[in-house]
Amino acid sequence: MSVQSSAKQIRIFDTTLRDGEQAPGCSMTVGEKLRVAKALSELKVDIIEAGFPAASPGDFESVKAIADRNFGPVICGLARCNAADIEKVHAAVKGADNHRIHVFVATSAIHREHKLKMAKEEIIKSAVGAIQMARELCDDVEFSPEDASRTELSYLAEVVSAAIEAGATTVNIPDTVGYTVPAEFDRLFCYLQEHVARINEITLSVHCHNDLGMAVANSLAAVIAGARQIECTINGIGERAGNCSLEEAVMAIKTRAEFFELETGIDTTRLYPTSRLVSNITGMHPPRNKAIVGENAFAHEAGIHQHGMLQHASTYEIMRPEDVGLSKSNLVLGKHSGRHAFRDRVAELGFDIDEFETNRAFQEFKKLADKKKDVYDGDIESIIMNAGSGSLGPWTLKSLEVQTHTDEPATATVILIGEDGNEISESALGDGPVAAAFQALQSATGVDMVLRNFELHSASMGEDAQGEVTVTVEIDQKSFRGRGASVDIVEAGCRACLEVMNRTLRRRSRGEDSDAGGQSAHATI
Repeated sequence: MSVQSSAKQIRIFDTTLRDGEQAPGCSMTVGEKLRVAKALSELKVDIIEAGFPAASPGDFESVKAIADRNFGPVICGLARCNAADIEKVHAAVKGADNHRIHVFVATSAIHREHKLKMAKEEIIKSAVGAIQMARELCDDVEFSPEDASRTELSYLAEVVSAAIEAGATTVNIPDTVGYTVPAEFDRLFCYLQEHVARINEITLSVHCHNDLGMAVANSLAAVIAGARQIECTINGIGERAGNCSLEEAVMAIKTRAEFFELETGIDTTRLYPTSRLVSNITGMHPPRNKAIVGENAFAHEAGIHQHGMLQHASTYEIMRPEDVGLSKSNLVLGKHSGRHAFRDRVAELGFDIDEFETNRAFQEFKKLADKKKDVYDGDIESIIMNAGSGSLGPWTLKSLEVQTHTDEPATATVILIGEDGNEISESALGDGPVAAAFQALQSATGVDMVLRNFELHSASMGEDAQGEVTVTVEIDQKSFRGRGASVDIVEAGCRACLEVMNRTLRRRSRGEDSDAGGQSAHATI
């Protein structure tokens, strides 16, 4: 079924799981993609571009898993203009009640000459053939002329016209390399509106990259000029400088409703929880001053601002924190807080977890409450994100002991508990406590690795705040990412490291050589 937009409705096409995942270090496992897809459905995005099925067997399986879950939004897969890609997309997405095939081919002169080495007529023929094949398999077909913003206007209009005649129901205009500026992009969309017959019969879409920091501005310029679908990602993640930020585009339309006279179907109270989920899974935390979801987005330190805020919030706030899912308070829980209070707080923070996950998170909360006096919202969010991440066998961290001395190697001793209940203890030396602890884990598990990146993020305030650690390690010449949290940053690092080691050991026991969800190829639109 074709997805059409009303005159005032902007459809939100989320490509976090495809374009966003292509950012270096942002690849996700199947389980992680399913969590993000579920969160996106709760956010009420209209379309989820779940991946590029032809990129790898793992990407095919992850797209299929998402489609088969039938979360609600249209599930879309990306394909180049060839039969093999299109058939793989259809096989992957057909399990969803509403699904879409998205085909693309480059059209700019620089791509025609240096990448494709194809004439203009050949590109149109390729696009038309792909769209027609896709329409035989699926009623909902999107077409993208890659690098449209650097394509000659007359030729772009010719390509778009051919795509519509071939049966495309959505035509997307990408600023693939983030090259355009708002006024120029406005002229491009106005040109297409004037020179492409039947353009009002399809949904016109926009897809912008952020290389010059104008992805959101360019997307909104396209909307003013007639686009009715915005392609974007959570936190603006994506290749190079990223993509149009979903939360920024959505809140711009909502906050300036009197200007745009448009609306989206997004549940904006889910923006902050979804942002936190994606940043935790990918290890890419938004800058503190990131619009909408950054830690400073609703913070006011300057005296004159604070005075104005006390008189009336609208003096310096154009949005309310609760509009994007941020609590007005930072409720403090402690060791005497019960399960009911904890469950209520989890719900108020925007998390929808089942009884099993609630019980596991509550156990972690009680452990944390024994270590620090006050547990803040950020701590609870961290618990929800990380509960059980390092305990999915075969090994669980029982204890860690670290000794450090100035100008001497550090010593670390780890005790792990196996699934059979047996314990193993190993000690190691290292240049610092993290190196020593990681070496001890390698000796205990038999998994050799090379640490490539160690990223620390504070989950809350105070000297006893939890540290959220994301590690990127290389095992068997492949890159993997793990996460862990603790008030002890070395312990947090160990939990993150052990998560990767456990995944590696489970994979080896099944005779697999790579994580599902890893990509061997990618596509840029």
